[in-house]
Formats: sequence, structure tokens, C-alpha cells
Amino acid sequence: MSSSTVSVSAATPTQHVFYRKINEIKPSKADINFVIMDYLISEGYPRAAEKFAKEANMQLPVEEESIQSRVEIRKAIYAGDIDTAVNKINDLNPQILDTDPALHFALLRLQLIELIRTCTSTATSDITPALNFASSQLAPRAATNPDFLKDLELTMSLLIFLPSDNLQTQLAELLKPSLRRDIASRVNEAILCSVGARGEARIRSLVRLRLWAEAKARDSGKDLPPFIPLGLQDADNSVNEANGNSEAADIMVQ
Repeated sequence: MSSSTVSVSAATPTQHVFYRKINEIKPSKADINFVIMDYLISEGYPRAAEKFAKEANMQLPVEEESIQSRVEIRKAIYAGDIDTAVNKINDLNPQILDTDPALHFALLRLQLIELIRTCTSTATSDITPALNFASSQLAPRAATNPDFLKDLELTMSLLIFLPSDNLQTQLAELLKPSLRRDIASRVNEAILCSVGARGEARIRSLVRLRLWAEAKARDSGKDLPPFIPLGLQDADNSVNEANGNSEAADIMVQ
């Protein structure tokens, strides 16, 4: 029996001291609930926030209607209905786009991409609407900004190559849903900032801080496990695939 006990204990891996220290830390339930609620409010999940508030016996920090307006704008951008999104942003606060030319241009450029997508759906499609929109809405802004001009020129080149399933990487990126998500995130941040709120959920900055701390600890030679999961499944999978290059992998940082 003693030899069996020895073999079993020898086969049991010893927990790294890092994880033992982590297990000693007991964050309060109130702090965890606060971070979760902050994420749901910031990212625009009104129903989930309301349900979580009831389950956690918390007061909903803001009115559901204030979240819903951001949800509608996000849905419009995701659907490629940029004109509706811009109108809703202006109805909410016309100063948002007036004071952020880069965001306004990004939305107009996304609207141009959607027009080009429609105008080039067949070989006989009319590209006039895309040309008129580009000349009236984007060209005047691009004339005074080199970055805007570069983006406009790249976007207009879609007219040459579409329809095609074999676009250059730069052009293919313009047609991916990730561009809509990126601009929707920027719009959401701008709306939050316009009412004096944080531009992003606290958990995003916490994740960046956690990644920075790990990088600093490894650079200084601290004894750490080869891989420390973030606790976010998609992000952890990406970190694994990137062989530890978490800066390029963490979806919560984007």
C-alpha cells in the first residue's frame, strides 16, 4: 500500500507557486459584479444588464433607453446601413461627429464601401451612385487630410477589382465584417465619452494591464508558468496559436 501511495503522489503534478498565490487572492463578489455590470452597460447589452442586476440584487446604473440607442446604432452599422446609423448618431448628439472628423470620415468611407459593394454586384451595375457619393461627401474632406486621401484612394480602387473573390489583402480587409465591428466600437466609445462616461469597459483596461504585467515579469526573469490563461476562451485559444504573443491575440484588448 505504501508503494502504491508513493507512485500516485509521484504522478500528481505539483501546482506552480504562481497559481498557489493566485488562489490566495479572494476578490469580493461586489467588485466582480461591478466589473460585469460595467461591461454589459458599456458594450450595450440592456437586457442582459437588467437580468444581471436582478440576479445580483443590484441597481441598474443607467436607464435602459440610454443603452438601447447605442444598440440600435451598432445594429445599423453591423448591417451596413450606415446612413441610418449616422442619422441616429446625429439625433442623439450632433456634436459627436462634428467634433470627431476621423470618426465621421470612417463612417462615410464605410458607407461608400457599401455603395461600391452594391454598385459592383454584377458586371453591368451602374457605379454612378458610388462616384457621386465619393465626390460629394469624402473628396472634400480628403483634400485637406493626407490620411483621409490615402484611405479614399484605396477604397475607390475597389471599383476596379470588384466583383472578385481574389482581392489583395488590403482591399479584402475593407469588405470584412471586422471593419464594421471596429467602427461600431469607435462610435460606441464616442457616444459614451460625449455623456461623460468611460469610453470602454473597465475589463478591457484590466486585461491590458494583466498582459503588460505578465510581459514585464517575464522580461525580468520571474518564475512564471509557460502559459497563463486569461480566462477568456477565444482569447486564450488565440494566445496559444500565437505562441504566447498575447498582444496580437487578446480579443478583449481590441
